Amino acid sequence: MITSPIWLPATLVAGALQAWRTAVQRRVSDTLSLNGAGLVRYLYGIPFTITLLALYRVLFPHPWPRMDANVLFFCAAGGLAQIIATNLLISAFRYRNFVAGTAYSKTEAVQGAALSFLLLGERLPPLAWIGIGFGVAGVMLLSTGGRKMGLMDFLRALGQPAAVTGIASGFFFALTAIGIRRATQGVHTDTPIFAALIILAMTVPMQTVMQGGWLLWREPAEMRRVFSSWRVSGQVGFLSALGSACWFTGFATAPVALVRIVGQVEVAFTMAFGHFYLRETMRRSEVAGLVLVATGVVLALAGAL
Repeated sequence: MITSPIWLPATLVAGALQAWRTAVQRRVSDTLSLNGAGLVRYLYGIPFTITLLALYRVLFPHPWPRMDANVLFFCAAGGLAQIIATNLLISAFRYRNFVAGTAYSKTEAVQGAALSFLLLGERLPPLAWIGIGFGVAGVMLLSTGGRKMGLMDFLRALGQPAAVTGIASGFFFALTAIGIRRATQGVHTDTPIFAALIILAMTVPMQTVMQGGWLLWREPAEMRRVFSSWRVSGQVGFLSALGSACWFTGFATAPVALVRIVGQVEVAFTMAFGHFYLRETMRRSEVAGLVLVATGVVLALAGAL
């Protein structure tokens, strides 16, 4: 159920910010370990998430809302799923290039649609499912990296480490969306942006404790490098906070599957950042994949709105 039209611009902005943040984080991952690169988005995101919430309350004063007892649980569950998803995505980058790694993770649209139906009872019209099909076809074409493949070659490629980690990343990103949507539903306010910012400010410190505690236990020496990378890592935290605020607003106001389908526009921004920021070559197959993704988004919107 769509409760506010704000979800659409919030999702489009979230896609752009996530592509930008992921491109910067990709560079951080060249100098930090897997868990160190994952931690920076939460650790350096804390001051920005708190600032966003405080700024919103100053500009739009609202009484503090009542919250259900299970909100903390869903924040923790969604936050842990996002940590796992991010680590898997960074791993996919190390196997393949930036665009291909992101493309595999974007299978979260169809995974999110199935999981939100099973866990939340959210339904989509047939045209939206057709849109999902176009989107998945587009991201799969992007994942080939311009290589010509037969059916068996493509199926074998799905068993490669980059594909396995990327698709698994999409699964956990879908679980993240479901956890955050359930958390925002437990915040009783008629202002979805306020609910989203509250959940964000609760979730990010929990994620910092979870992944930071793991890093201190398993890789204590890495913590020093995390702090010494503050110039670039601060950018990751800032972009992550803004992007998550937009994603959380989308999840608070529209079905998970619809937000994730439209969120596939991230691949367009990903291609741009991969080409101009990371100097990766753009192929004709990637342009064709982008057209399929765009078609899927349009069909999904036409079916759901």
